[in-house]
Amino acid sequence: MSDANAPVLPRPAVRVAVVMERETAPNRWEDWRFRIAEVVLHEDAFGTETRVLRDDGKLKRTLHPGFTLELFRDQAEGYWLNLSSGAPVWFVVWRIDDEDPSRAWPETVSLSYTEAGRWLDAQERVDNVPLPAELAAWLQAYADEHYRPEPKKRRRPQSFVTPGERR
Repeated sequence: MSDANAPVLPRPAVRVAVVMERETAPNRWEDWRFRIAEVVLHEDAFGTETRVLRDDGKLKRTLHPGFTLELFRDQAEGYWLNLSSGAPVWFVVWRIDDEDPSRAWPETVSLSYTEAGRWLDAQERVDNVPLPAELAAWLQAYADEHYRPEPKKRRRPQSFVTPGERR
């Protein structure tokens, strides 16, 4: 069987929902403050539409369901970096509406440290929230299978290198 006829296996994936909070007038300099409150596993009961969970006038919690997070082999190092930090997290990119600054929403969710770094370099808003232990174990199994850190190369002490070869 040639590679062209090989079955395409689905990528490991998990469906999640993002809970965002909006605080009204948190101080005299801000009208609104947004933060990612949590990322939870998606449940069918959430439906597909964004909905307000709570709004007491000061704090508003909104559920944004239906994100699918797929794991990609080329991001295995980013997953490993997230896991090796000691406190693995979800990374969530979110946006504020330019025309209505009282409205914000999550754009995408990732577990890759390197992907989050690229978003931050692009001036995106990226928040992180703790990754539950059972999902960290799932991610660890994937990273263990698909990522091998490069062996560290021993550098010769500079005193043993001729002046013209020193870096």
